Amino acid sequence: MDVDQGFYRHVDVPDHVHYIIAFFVLVIGTVGVTGNALVMYAFSCNKKLRTPPNFFIMNLAVSDFLMAITQSPIFFINCLYKGWIFGETGCKMYAFCGALFGISSMINLLAISIDRYIVITKPLQSIAWTSARRTCFIIALVWLYSLFWSLAPLLGWSSYIPEGLMTSCTWDYVTATPSNKSYTLMLCCFVFFIPLGIISYCYLCMFLAIRHTSRDVTQLGSQVRKSTLIQQQSIRTEWKLAKIAFVVIIVFVLSWSPYACVTLIAWAGYASILNPYSKAVPAVIAKASAIYNPFIYAITHSKYRETLAEKVPCLHFLAPSPKRNCISMSHSRSSVRDSMLSRQSSVSTKKFQRVSSLSTTETVWSDVELDPIEQMDSLKSSYSLQALSENDCKSLTKEAREKGSQSL
Repeated sequence: MDVDQGFYRHVDVPDHVHYIIAFFVLVIGTVGVTGNALVMYAFSCNKKLRTPPNFFIMNLAVSDFLMAITQSPIFFINCLYKGWIFGETGCKMYAFCGALFGISSMINLLAISIDRYIVITKPLQSIAWTSARRTCFIIALVWLYSLFWSLAPLLGWSSYIPEGLMTSCTWDYVTATPSNKSYTLMLCCFVFFIPLGIISYCYLCMFLAIRHTSRDVTQLGSQVRKSTLIQQQSIRTEWKLAKIAFVVIIVFVLSWSPYACVTLIAWAGYASILNPYSKAVPAVIAKASAIYNPFIYAITHSKYRETLAEKVPCLHFLAPSPKRNCISMSHSRSSVRDSMLSRQSSVSTKKFQRVSSLSTTETVWSDVELDPIEQMDSLKSSYSLQALSENDCKSLTKEAREKGSQSL
């Protein structure tokens, strides 16, 4: 039962409901602050991670960190007191911060998708697009766009009020006034659905571009040139970065979708069917969007794991095993030498070099990292290994010829 008290309304629910929500909010806040702080620390310590595409990842970590540190403590305290205790001004500032950092995360994911789309589908334009100055300018636009939507309720377009169990605050999507309904509709369209549509389009085009490139290289077969193969592997590396961003986007959308559905139900005029629980639970799920990204990076980004393992002693278990690279390189060398020894009597030296070049390049690129700088290191490794295999081929062929002349 709701009791009207002006700005604040008391919701009569069992005490254990508040304590359960408080527990989840505490976990979300602790993990969100710690995890995103580790992401920022790792990216600031490792120079190899300071690339323009990773600036967006850093910006996302900053917005998630600020979301966790400004929302969870206040939410947790209010749950313990079973109501909002920070007054009308505190409610407005709390809701403003939640809107600012939540919107900036969504728009930042949109910027990441557009960045990956340009790099993969328009490589020539990406040379200017991926500059550090342009990336910082885009990040500034992300924050200005988010600031516009979060300031609007403070300036009279809708308003910020307590929601759910009256332990958190958001914009007024329940009261059916022209101002509230227009703001809710425009916010859902320009902050959630339209960015989601653009993101979907970008990833569809990226998928088709990768598929088209792989098909072309397959058709070329053994006649593919070394530069073409390297270009294909470079696109695949960018696609790996895009896949990480795609996982982040999917998790973010799943976190905010229940909240978007609740607001649209109220906008459609069915706010009476929404009870305090149906408003409070989606809000908690939405705030949990700040905790997933560090786990995604820890699972998929090897250089991020290496940096944390090196800089944070208690996280040494994150260091990836170096055995894979050693086995791959040694297997590549032995396979090249064995193939040359078995075929030198029937295949010319020129064919040996082409086959060994392709097999070596494929082996090295199979372990390519996710960062452009590491991509260059892998490229150097492939060239050095290729040169080694060609020298071995020449020496073995020369030795075989000398033995043949001596036998004659």
